Amino acid sequence: MLKYLQGYPESIQVQAQDLIDNDKLGLYLERKYPERHQVQSDKALYQLARELKEQYMRNAPPLASARFDAKLSPVKHTLGLHTYQAQVQGSKLKTRNSLTIAALFREGPPQFLSMILAHELAHFQEKDHNKRFYQLCCHIEPAYHQLELDTRLWLTWRDSQK
Repeated sequence: MLKYLQGYPESIQVQAQDLIDNDKLGLYLERKYPERHQVQSDKALYQLARELKEQYMRNAPPLASARFDAKLSPVKHTLGLHTYQAQVQGSKLKTRNSLTIAALFREGPPQFLSMILAHELAHFQEKDHNKRFYQLCCHIEPAYHQLELDTRLWLTWRDSQK
């Protein structure tokens, strides 16, 4: 039941299970994140990702595209995906960076989308999930770690409603 929270301490998992058992997880999330974002198209997602990149990562390689994809599955631990392709242009090597976000996040709060974008944009400079990577995530989205937990709680709640 708590597949999205497996890496978290047992105390957090117990709290989450208690909220689910008492049918309070949805209420908790609704109170904490009452609004839904308006980013519904690939064009709007690209614009938001580009703005975040320009604001926090000016020296990073450019963003080629961003899109929502219904095939990405949080069950397989894929909330978003960063892909890059190296291309030789003359004597230079250029990198083409693209972002793909799971389509179910069209329904979520703007904070969750911001957290996922921060994560995927951080991969522009750090490919591995190391200390520098998470520092970059927190630079882009200061509440990154709390938002990641709350996103996982939201996914757990969605699954519990089925």
